[in-house]
Amino acid sequence: MSAADPFDFDLVVLGGGSGGLAGAFRAAEYGARVALLEPGELGGTCVNVGCVPKKAMWLAAELASRIAAAAQLGFDVPATPAFDWREFITDRQRYIGGIHESYRKRLDRAGIVLMPTLGSLRDAQTVATGDGQCLRARHILLATGSSPQRPDVPGAELGGVSDDFFHWSQAPARVALVGGGYISVELAGLLQALGSRVDVFVRGPRLLSHADEEVVAQLEENYCHLGVRLHFGHRLRAVEPAGDGRIRLLDEDDQASDAFDALLFAIGRRANSAGFGPDAAGVAIDARGNVEVDDFQNTSAAGVYAVGDVTGRETLTPVAIAAARRLMDRLFGGQAEARLDYANVPTVIFAHPPIGGVGLTEAQARDQYGDAVKVYRSRFRPMLQALVEAPLCSLFKLVCVGEDERVVGVHLYGEAADEILQGFAVALKLGATMADLRDTVAIHPTSAEEVVLMR
Repeated sequence: MSAADPFDFDLVVLGGGSGGLAGAFRAAEYGARVALLEPGELGGTCVNVGCVPKKAMWLAAELASRIAAAAQLGFDVPATPAFDWREFITDRQRYIGGIHESYRKRLDRAGIVLMPTLGSLRDAQTVATGDGQCLRARHILLATGSSPQRPDVPGAELGGVSDDFFHWSQAPARVALVGGGYISVELAGLLQALGSRVDVFVRGPRLLSHADEEVVAQLEENYCHLGVRLHFGHRLRAVEPAGDGRIRLLDEDDQASDAFDALLFAIGRRANSAGFGPDAAGVAIDARGNVEVDDFQNTSAAGVYAVGDVTGRETLTPVAIAAARRLMDRLFGGQAEARLDYANVPTVIFAHPPIGGVGLTEAQARDQYGDAVKVYRSRFRPMLQALVEAPLCSLFKLVCVGEDERVVGVHLYGEAADEILQGFAVALKLGATMADLRDTVAIHPTSAEEVVLMR
């Protein structure tokens, strides 16, 4: 930096989650001078109270289910295996600690200045740190993430939010989940598998309102077989004590639920957009609290950008990472048109078993293409479920359009759907047709073969 250079850094990043870290690392690869401001643990929601610890708990629940199946297939193991929740958490947190250390080493190697402090905008080129220091930067990246919401009802403080789940040291005997989105679905499945009795209270008529309706119906059927109790059309009015440290829910008709040992709200998340001083830099915030960005991640303030949950757009860790990397390719890599294509982003919900989807649902396709839509589906029991004579079914579904039957939607619910989807997401992006899938030899016996064998 020359004496005449008015900027301390080429890039200052607010937020050390997945998007912020990805942006910082990519910018540093291009030789940019980068500072990263993060007052908490590196990795943000995903690493600390989201994807990573959630997947670890999901894996534990999967193991419990497999052990139970093994007992039915002649293995000398208990049908209901004991699970030491505390011991597992120790292993989970050791793994997460390794991720933290890996990030710190990478930041050091890249020459990125890590500041364990909050940052706030003074203008579109100035960031004030928590200790009053001002940093001048050519570019500022907002990657401050989001936080879980709590309903505005009496007694809401008696329940926790999804973040609180990761501080539990044991499985409560009875758990109530409020919400019908992916967080509620994921927690319901793993808690039920790990020994809790779970009730899910949903305001609407179904789970996962944005997922394919037919796939969700199969999920609901399977969850009922697993023992999860679903309550639709439930309008929460209040939460109240029920004695012995338990709580119960009251609906708008003052009907009381059973008593529960624990309650978690999973009613959505809100962007962390208020704390960094958007008004000072002229950064526009929409009615839902999201930072407004264009297709190139530009905010309304020149030189200020945003990625990830704070934008409210496809709030997925890989999306934040991909958007941040492409933004840095544009800012520092000479790729003027680099930006993330938000179309056909594959997603997975770690239900039991998982749900994966990419592209249009059947309803979306019919709205867009009308009678040109043709749907293929396969409902089946995976081999393990058939061997143990379990009633759980998988449902794989393809949504196609036009005479050439171009695949515009792939929706998989069943064992290994999370791993299967990635390759078919590539095929969809490349414009695969049903003829292409049928021309591919099946891998037998697998669940994945159902996708290329549909007629």
